[in-house]
Amino acid sequence: MDFTIKCGNPEKQRSACLVVGLFESRRLSAAAKTIDSASKKYLTNILKRGDIDGKIGQSLLLHNIPGIASSRVLLVGCGKEKGLSASHYRKIVTNSINKLKTTGATEAVSYLSELNVKSRDEYWKIRQFVEISHSALYQFNQLKSKNKKSKNKLRKLVLMVPERKDFATGEQAIKDGTAIAKGVSLARDLANLPANICTPSYLADQAKKLGRTQKSIKVTVLDEAAMKKLGMGSLLSVSQGSHQPAKLISMEYKGGKKGEKPVVLVGKGVTFDTGGISIKPSAAMDEMKYDMCGAASVFGTITAISEMGLPINVVGVVPTVENMPGGEATRPGDIYTSMSGQTIEVLNTDAEGRLILCDALTYSERFDPTAVIDIATLTGACVVALGKHASGLLSNHDPLAKEILDAGESTGDRAWQLPLWDEYQSQIDSPFADMANIGGREAGTITAACFLSRFTKKFHWAHIDIAGTAWLTGKKKGATGRPVPMLVQYLIDRCN
Repeated sequence: MDFTIKCGNPEKQRSACLVVGLFESRRLSAAAKTIDSASKKYLTNILKRGDIDGKIGQSLLLHNIPGIASSRVLLVGCGKEKGLSASHYRKIVTNSINKLKTTGATEAVSYLSELNVKSRDEYWKIRQFVEISHSALYQFNQLKSKNKKSKNKLRKLVLMVPERKDFATGEQAIKDGTAIAKGVSLARDLANLPANICTPSYLADQAKKLGRTQKSIKVTVLDEAAMKKLGMGSLLSVSQGSHQPAKLISMEYKGGKKGEKPVVLVGKGVTFDTGGISIKPSAAMDEMKYDMCGAASVFGTITAISEMGLPINVVGVVPTVENMPGGEATRPGDIYTSMSGQTIEVLNTDAEGRLILCDALTYSERFDPTAVIDIATLTGACVVALGKHASGLLSNHDPLAKEILDAGESTGDRAWQLPLWDEYQSQIDSPFADMANIGGREAGTITAACFLSRFTKKFHWAHIDIAGTAWLTGKKKGATGRPVPMLVQYLIDRCN
């Protein structure tokens, strides 16, 4: 998809489709009013028939309007004109792209980017437009024997701005939005791949490929022998039942000053999670290929910031394994020693994500980080608590948590902070080891974070549980690419 910035009168735009807004009670947007005037009240007469009244989610496609250079005009419902919110703007843009996909138009000119959105500037509106458009047009067809090429006919979008002085801002927004969209698409592609293709070794190869194409990224991959030498008994306990060897991937993006402390992003990379000996029910087990969405989001974020050339140092650390039952698989009750020296009683082998993350968190100390953020599809309890709309957030440093929350609000990729009080820590006490890997049914998301917190004493840390937000189920099943937008915005904000 190509995006360009332009300004000018709507009636003069030669295009396959012109997109303008309509507010509730059939109030025309500024661009729609201009079209109505040039067409001698054509829109007003159409609206009197009651086919559309301007509610969000509505649209009406019109052809061959007199006095208009464009062959089509798409009226898009924008809801109430006063106080248009960021979330409503996203819905409006999504609706417009979904409708454009059905028109057969290969290119379009949209005036929706000129809508007044409460507390948002031109840069935000255009960048969001680009990101949303790419997301709406995303398809995963690469493993189909037929129709491998995208069926989308829409190839070009012209986004309108009020004045020429907005061109530079708009072009920067397109550049940044395209980079973020590329990162989101990569995260979705990796997550949507089946586990027989996307193995730990495959992820390691993808990291190496990224390192070859981006000179600003240094990639290191540790095999099981190297991890054993480092004492990563917790991580290796998860992979020992599988024929697929574990890998520990680090991707060092060096965009900031030499010697500047990096932000470390740690992504859970369980390429398939059967639950191990504590095996999962068979229903929807195919979706456990998505248990590496945390890893995918790290890949996507590193890709996006390298495309943008952000002046910051960031390290992506991806512990990646396959969790399978087998003759050598971990049994409930087994005890392992982590890289930190702390011992763990594994009461449930399906609580494996924290077992690989804890060693990766300890490994992150070597980068002398200014902050560490782990991203993981960690607990079903988070899905119960927050559903698919918000990721769970827990942290040992409230200023870091606020920065992440603010980034989520800005991008619409939101999180909600849960408590990490000492009172919860006793739930993971063990009579036989330093800790157990589960804490019972109550507060499952919190006790999982309590477990991780015992390996983060030496740095500011935040944990993002994306179990509910990383993928959708049902007819629209597929990875979302979250929380790449949130993470990139957090890093942009740190640069600023």
